[in-house]
Amino acid sequence: MAKSQKRTRSPRPAKKTEDGSSVRLNRYLSQCGISSRRKADELISDGQVAVNGRRVYELGVKINPKEDSIKVKGKVVRPEQEHVYVVFNKPKNVLTSLSDPEGRPTIGDFFQKFPYRIFPVGRLDWESEGLLILTNDGDFSHQVTHPKFEIPKIYLVKVNGKPNQDQLNKLLSGVSTAVGRVKALHIQRMRRGAKGSEQYDWLRIAIDEGRNRQIRRMFEKIGFDVMKLQRISIGGLQLGNLKRGEFKVVPHFLIEKVFQTKGLLDE
Repeated sequence: MAKSQKRTRSPRPAKKTEDGSSVRLNRYLSQCGISSRRKADELISDGQVAVNGRRVYELGVKINPKEDSIKVKGKVVRPEQEHVYVVFNKPKNVLTSLSDPEGRPTIGDFFQKFPYRIFPVGRLDWESEGLLILTNDGDFSHQVTHPKFEIPKIYLVKVNGKPNQDQLNKLLSGVSTAVGRVKALHIQRMRRGAKGSEQYDWLRIAIDEGRNRQIRRMFEKIGFDVMKLQRISIGGLQLGNLKRGEFKVVPHFLIEKVFQTKGLLDE
């Protein structure tokens, strides 16, 4: 087993606007449950957002929610009156998107009758499965996904071989990949009695970022392919016994487990 300790932090309060009335457009869109701030920036850049009847393309624009009319794809948007948090066990071969122009299966297919407009907090790639949070709370999403808040995400990984300790130590110290230099916070070899365990290894790995195919790229760097990847916790919030494709609404006091990370990476 190899491990790296990391100091955990409690959630930070959302940053207040300078004058109490203006707010960045991307943050406003996330408060309306449209998308995360990053996705909101993409909507703005694509010209799908209008302020007072004029399309806006510039990132960082501030608006006054009390005075300005904001439309996304021609529809007026307003902040959600109630925040909702959903825990979902994403199956593999499903896009972490609410829709897909190519008609591929998406997480949106599971929420067609859900009464709130929600968006995913972070993502899991097509082949990965496990814990995914959906919400209409943009500030919460920002705290969970931004690396500066250091929220660990823990995965179970099956690889096509048995990495030695030196190879695992490389992942702890950091490796350079196509998405930048990345590292694991913690790695633990798991003992599983499944057939084929002599040829394959199961590992528990924690990271505090979520770059595109990050874990798969990390193991490729030390010479292994990921055969299965399942996220089992985000901070102190665990997937539990939720079956693939199932979801449940989580009350506010339970979603706070995301930020309860003390001792999470201990043995």
